[in-house]
Amino acid sequence: MTTMATTPAEDGSRRNWTFLTNHGHVLLAIARNPTARLRDVADEVGVTERAAQAIVADLEAGGYLRRTRVGRRNEYTINPKGRFRHPAEADQQVGALLALFAEPVGDATADR
Repeated sequence: MTTMATTPAEDGSRRNWTFLTNHGHVLLAIARNPTARLRDVADEVGVTERAAQAIVADLEAGGYLRRTRVGRRNEYTINPKGRFRHPAEADQQVGALLALFAEPVGDATADR
């Protein structure tokens, strides 16, 4: 599991926060590896497997991804034309976010 950077709060405590929601992180994890087990996605994102299942169900219901059964595993297909849900970004497609953060499996470049 990845650790998050923290920000000092006014009371001296530390707060964890990120710019992307868990839904965004799950979508990116699946974009990076469309045949990943949800257990592995959950571990990468830092949520429980049950939370990852609920997020995938939300993303599927919203039309952002499609789940296909292949043998005993699931394979996910992402809809890059899906629009962001918040009105401030609703004119943008999630494919742009995926292009920023998700490198398709097998497309790693040696000069990074």
